[in-house]
Amino acid sequence: MPALPRREAADQTRQHLLEAAFAEFHRNGFRAASIDAILKATGVTKGALYYHFRNKAELGYAVVEEIIRPFVEENWKPVCQADNIIDGAIAVLHARMAERSDIALTLGCPFNNLIQEMSPVDAGFRARLQAILEDWRQGVAAAIARGQAEGDIRADVDPQGTADFIIAGIEGCIGMAKGAQSQTFYQGGMRGLEQYLNNLRAPARKPL
Repeated sequence: MPALPRREAADQTRQHLLEAAFAEFHRNGFRAASIDAILKATGVTKGALYYHFRNKAELGYAVVEEIIRPFVEENWKPVCQADNIIDGAIAVLHARMAERSDIALTLGCPFNNLIQEMSPVDAGFRARLQAILEDWRQGVAAAIARGQAEGDIRADVDPQGTADFIIAGIEGCIGMAKGAQSQTFYQGGMRGLEQYLNNLRAPARKPL
């Protein structure tokens, strides 16, 4: 099999490092993460790692921008683009309960984990993570406002406050379930959030 062109091989090495770093950060947190473990998982030399990233912080910032941002966006953007945001959000909750409950319980949300660990102590992490959160907040708020204009969501609902509450509910439920190691808490919290979402429906659009 012919060798990959140099640029393509370098890009592939960089991507492998990012994916391994993401997994290590998710398991152990950023500060406790081991560079040696990342190198072992990828088979990359330390020199090659520092060719792509000058230090551990730069590697962490790249993980936030290139792995965690798409991870967060692939969960909320399709919901906001759905014909009915409430139906879309409930479908995502059901998928999370069915597919991600074990991961949520053992490791938590990688985005929220980093916010809690690194935003108070590192301005670079804080700025990047806050930008992701702000895009999420504004995207959900805009979708709620659109739902009101289309008659799907009650007119008395505050789009921004509701968006913030929904995001806090999702992330808080995952974080508390991880801390308590309670599958019951996780499932119950998600069901409660589903009830809240249904209560946002305009009266004529409530399910029978």
